[in-house]
Amino acid sequence: MNGSGTAPAVPRPAYRRLSVEQRRSQLLAAALGLFAQRAPEDVSLDDVAAAAEVSRPLVYRYFPGGKQQLYEAALRSAADILERCFAEPETGPLTQRLSRALDRYLAFVDEHDAGFSALLQGGSVVETTRTSAIVDEVRRAAADQILRHLGEPEPGLRLRMTVRMWITAVEAASLIWLDEDKQPALDELRDWLVDHFIALLTATAARDPQTARVTRAALALETSDGPAGDLAGRILPVVTDAAHLLRPAAPPR
Repeated sequence: MNGSGTAPAVPRPAYRRLSVEQRRSQLLAAALGLFAQRAPEDVSLDDVAAAAEVSRPLVYRYFPGGKQQLYEAALRSAADILERCFAEPETGPLTQRLSRALDRYLAFVDEHDAGFSALLQGGSVVETTRTSAIVDEVRRAAADQILRHLGEPEPGLRLRMTVRMWITAVEAASLIWLDEDKQPALDELRDWLVDHFIALLTATAARDPQTARVTRAALALETSDGPAGDLAGRILPVVTDAAHLLRPAAPPR
């Protein structure tokens, strides 16, 4: 209490004058932080304003469409981050490039754990055809990046499907990982997903000449102490006793 018998005023946060782009980025960062903790339908504009330490009218000034516009903008921001996760220089073994891309992708999943499903996988009451298109754009961009690293300018149906199937598996594994209290460790999950890519690519190569060609080219850059060599060493003991499955060679005519 002060001398007049009233409680002293609580100091308000100092207002920072930011550029339009800086203020918009600040609001999107605050929204993404909240969506990382709660589903979008459980986040209000008041919550975003409080997190950004601004007034509610200021949020409306930048997002006059209200919560839906803010959610779509936040989703677009997250999509841009995820698309950049798969951007890698086209040098070195393919598995090393994939590992680095997965490290960035899984770090995003880890950081936005509680809101990952609602933010990127749908299932939200604020989901629309536009938000679904943004999420699908991330998947297609990731597929395009991987196909580029495979060095095939005109990928056929089987090769395209193989890559898209793996991206779907990465998303599913990320969600299961969150459900399982983030087990196994991130580096183990990353290595496991790289193994899956090699295995899936090899399985398709057994049926598709184009995939076989790019798989041989990719494996030629791998080393015995790298992920592909390690996988081969672990697979051989498993399949050693399966020689009876091999068909005998056809006799010469």
